[in-house]
Amino acid sequence: MMIEALIGVALLGALVTFLAPNRIAGKLAFAISLVPAALSLWMFTAFDGSGNALLDGELAFESQLEWIQLADYSISWFVGLDGISLPLVVLTTVLTSLAIMSSWTPIDERESQFYGLVLFIEANLIGVFTALDFFVWFIFWEAVLIPMYLLIGIWGGPRRKYAAIKFFVYTNVASLVMFGAFIALVFGLDVSSFALPEITDAMLNGGPDGFLGVDGTTLASVVFVAMFLGFAVKVPIVPFHTWLPDAHVEAPTPASVLLAGVLLKMGTYALLRFNFTMFPTEIIEPFVIPIATIAVISVIYGAMLALAQTDLKRIVAYSSVSSMGYVILGLIAFTQFGVGGATFQMVSHGLISGLMFMAVGVIYNATHTRMVTDMSGMADRMPVAVGILIAGAFGYMGLPLMSGFAAEYFIFFGAFGSDLLTYAPIFTALAMFGIVIVAGYLLFALQRAVFGPYHLETDYEVSRAPLHDVAPMFVLLGLIIALGVAPDLIFEMITDAVDPLLESATGGEL
Repeated sequence: MMIEALIGVALLGALVTFLAPNRIAGKLAFAISLVPAALSLWMFTAFDGSGNALLDGELAFESQLEWIQLADYSISWFVGLDGISLPLVVLTTVLTSLAIMSSWTPIDERESQFYGLVLFIEANLIGVFTALDFFVWFIFWEAVLIPMYLLIGIWGGPRRKYAAIKFFVYTNVASLVMFGAFIALVFGLDVSSFALPEITDAMLNGGPDGFLGVDGTTLASVVFVAMFLGFAVKVPIVPFHTWLPDAHVEAPTPASVLLAGVLLKMGTYALLRFNFTMFPTEIIEPFVIPIATIAVISVIYGAMLALAQTDLKRIVAYSSVSSMGYVILGLIAFTQFGVGGATFQMVSHGLISGLMFMAVGVIYNATHTRMVTDMSGMADRMPVAVGILIAGAFGYMGLPLMSGFAAEYFIFFGAFGSDLLTYAPIFTALAMFGIVIVAGYLLFALQRAVFGPYHLETDYEVSRAPLHDVAPMFVLLGLIIALGVAPDLIFEMITDAVDPLLESATGGEL
């Protein structure tokens, strides 16, 4: 019942925080969020699962209870953890606590509602990463959209309504496409429930018989494409990325932290769970080159867009498009280091992007501008915050002994040796060039904004950031370094869940 405890504490905490006075809401929400964080860290140390959740793996903290009988299909409360989902659950709970603390300075109105929505997001994110029944998973998947829409639309910047509506429309339409395709697939399979392991077994051992006059192979291919497109919007990758910069720029900093740190990982996690676990290799093979091409374009184009920006938040936002391109490349490589590195990158990017958005938020709190052309010499006035920002930027650039380096090395090593991906060395080399562009736009922004003589266009007095603003960044930086120095803290766990996926695709040979 540990997973239920995680979700229940977050949901109950959201309700309690909603009803609390504004003056104590922030501290109360932080205290409540520490409970799921502590529980998830204990679960991490006590984890005794093995294998893949969808491929007859031994689940940790599993529970299953029949819920609804829908015609010939049963829906059950079915949750559990394997080596892929547990690191993402820990990322969610830890980042939520740190995002709440980083909210104490910028959020100064309707605090109880703000923090209640953040805890509600946390509960649903945990559900997304633990649910193993499609309907239960889809409820959590959709429920995440509502509080994020409100966080952007109520506490966002001047164009918050436009950004919130754009975010909701893009992601909701994508969800409808994905949902319709998956239901059509289930109707074509010989299954009696919406349990994801049962559906996966049916897909890998015979596949669909067909649906509405469409033969099984064609149905599987069409569903694969529809689900890929649906999840690609959430990631997002080019050309479905246009909602992301608007959402990040207008969202309050804590919402940006959760959006980049965890919500984007919903898309890559779903791609791994559904597209690259459920579908047999013969369905995936025709799409390998197009997907790898999209991944490389996302890496290069996202980095080039970041290079053209002068808004610090837009720079970090577009860099997420580039980073998620690496994840897609690792997944389509279909090797242990490729898929394992992609999962490692989900965690690494969640930590680094969260750190970067927090640092930009701290600078904005002091200067009331995010434009690199409006400021210089911030290192003299805010040495601690700027120092952490620089460290985070080097993490993005893949500095050795930081998690970004480990993630990119795993992905490049796995992609270079891929047997499934034709011209794998060429795709890998092109993706590696993205690191050069990343260094270019980050070093350009840092040179303009934080070094040189002090200058600020706005009329605000800049001083050192308060402890509660920099403390969460110190924690994130410590985690980034810890995973960079000792990646096996989570990588062994991840590969234990990845290996059965590769074995099923290669007939038992890795």
